[in-house]
Amino acid sequence: MIKAGIVGGAGYTAGELIRLLVNHSKVALDFVYSTSNAGNAVYAVHQDLLGQIDMKFTDKINPTIDVLFLCLGHGNSKKFLEQHQFSKNTKIIDLSNDFRLKNDAVFQGNEFVYGLPELQKDKIKSANYIANPGCFATAIQLALLPLAKHHLLHDSVHINATTGSTGAGVSPGETTHFSWRDNNFSIYKAFTHQHLGEINESLIALQSGFSEELFFIPNRGNFSRGIFASVYLKFEDTLENAYKLYEDFYKDAQFTHISKLPIHLKQVVNTNNCFIHLEKHNNTLLITSAIDNLLKGASGQAIQNMNLMLGLNESEGLNLKATAF
Repeated sequence: MIKAGIVGGAGYTAGELIRLLVNHSKVALDFVYSTSNAGNAVYAVHQDLLGQIDMKFTDKINPTIDVLFLCLGHGNSKKFLEQHQFSKNTKIIDLSNDFRLKNDAVFQGNEFVYGLPELQKDKIKSANYIANPGCFATAIQLALLPLAKHHLLHDSVHINATTGSTGAGVSPGETTHFSWRDNNFSIYKAFTHQHLGEINESLIALQSGFSEELFFIPNRGNFSRGIFASVYLKFEDTLENAYKLYEDFYKDAQFTHISKLPIHLKQVVNTNNCFIHLEKHNNTLLITSAIDNLLKGASGQAIQNMNLMLGLNESEGLNLKATAF
């Protein structure tokens, strides 16, 4: 069995990882590291895991595990790896933004590969270190990559995307408090969101010289999980040809699916899927994409990357079903 460890075990992404790993046929969870919860039962924090796991949080690590998941706050993964050493055979998947950009990808002589399977599956297969993409970045890139591959991004791109409250993390704050979030809607980090950097780098990788502006408006929705992104730009070709570009690009993608019908969040929440729909309005192409921010936008994609790195079936442990209501 593959031995896995999780660092930063009390957050939402760690909770999702634990749920996936305890049901993964090829993996045994070796430890869940959390200094603030050391000695407490894992199910005391992730309460839906009662009856599924008897493990306790620990403040000790096993440096010889096969794969390590870092679920720490942004900026803390780098600090943790500076303070803790792991075997040269340990594969590391970081869910923070510490190593996503090219200028940050090399750390202690090791290169973190950007882990978007639909973009660079072969590199992920041979990687030892993965920078897991951001949740907004995943939904937006999957909406745009087929156009970038064919060098069809010739004008500014407008993006409006809404995320659930779990995207803000487990620590309570003013904008995650129920009485503020319920029956409410707001914009934050307009045009400046930190995921723009990784989105731009991926588009440039496919369309060299891409320099158009991405006008990104992130929104807070009054639901707990999911991201719905609406992306629109100038597109002179037909809707039929647009669909062909997308279907060809994602023909081998196990979790990204193109829909001829309008999509909605309930189709993808609690799954590792991304659903994409296209519409044409005069010379404007509207692309909508939907994902679960905690799964395809974080922990599910991390398991997908682990499977690829370890030579397993890409979908192992990820056969998750959406609920209709």
